[in-house]
Amino acid sequence: MKIAIVTLDGFNELDSFVALSILNRAKADGVCAEITGTGETVTSMNGVTVCVQQPLSFVAEADAVLFGSGIHTRDHINTPELMAKLSLDPSRQLIGAQCSGVLFLHRLGILPATITTDTKTRPVLARTDAVIEDRPLVAQGNIVTSGGCLSSSYLAGWMLAKHVGIDKAISILEYVAPVGQKSQFAKQARDIISKQLDIPAKRPLYC
Repeated sequence: MKIAIVTLDGFNELDSFVALSILNRAKADGVCAEITGTGETVTSMNGVTVCVQQPLSFVAEADAVLFGSGIHTRDHINTPELMAKLSLDPSRQLIGAQCSGVLFLHRLGILPATITTDTKTRPVLARTDAVIEDRPLVAQGNIVTSGGCLSSSYLAGWMLAKHVGIDKAISILEYVAPVGQKSQFAKQARDIISKQLDIPAKRPLYC
């Protein structure tokens, strides 16, 4: 399972790095998540510069694609050259978006009819016909959205559950959970993720 974590300048570290770390804990099961972006390096909202592992063209061949948030998301979605490189196929790929990352889905014409996002992005999407729910994770078919920086663990867990099953996914999340809260966190994660695993795409599909 090849996963492209779309990571562009001004990205939120919690979105990209937490997902990257959790997803790659299933390497033995064939999962390989990589930082995907433009150029050779990318700099976060707090000035952390890291190497880009895959070019944006990688999203077309990836089995799953994740869009995190960032302080320049609106600039990115208004850059035609960049958006032209994002070729997605919701019928074949698992697609996840966190917080302002859902704006990529909207610009690409694949924003689900039911979503969630963070409080800052919510007013922007309130102008669409999408139903915005107050939940950490909302799936519709092969597309899942999440809201809040720390929801990245649920987003990664959903991706893993789709590939290796809910039990293996929860065992990975339990391992990274805080000591003394592992069983509590695992129970909460299972409750949130399992309810979003087999949600059919609703009509209308996209907004």
